[in-house]
Amino acid sequence: MTTPDPDGVLAEQLLRLTRRVHRIQKRHLERRGLGVTPAQSRLLRTLAHCDSPPRMADLAERLEVVPRAVTTLVDGLEASGKVRRVPDPTNRRVIRIELTDDGHQALRELRGARRAAAEEILAPLSDEQREFLGGLLDTLVDGAPVRGQGC
Repeated sequence: MTTPDPDGVLAEQLLRLTRRVHRIQKRHLERRGLGVTPAQSRLLRTLAHCDSPPRMADLAERLEVVPRAVTTLVDGLEASGKVRRVPDPTNRRVIRIELTDDGHQALRELRGARRAAAEEILAPLSDEQREFLGGLLDTLVDGAPVRGQGC
């Protein structure tokens, strides 16, 4: 008889939670009728955090994907009017990607969809459990100490 592997159980739970989060967020996105995929949503959020319009290569690096994947995402978002390609002011051979007004509006809708999805997922937890989970997630994502515990 083999003993259960606690890390294996945790890994499976994390994978199941990740899939659930993805499904719920996708459902909330579809309800809002934005016509934006989760991958496009991620690109829009990344653009919103840039100080200036980035190059495609910069987006690929930040998203940790190959440049061709960014091209496909930008093509779709450009066709729907959420982003546009603009020339670099200092190097006419470089193209940068910027959000349009429709892109900013889509981001507001996306934030609402993500908030609704988070509320649905976190509904079974008390405020104290949510705070503790936040600390654990910070530790896993950033390697930071758990909130409320000494270093």
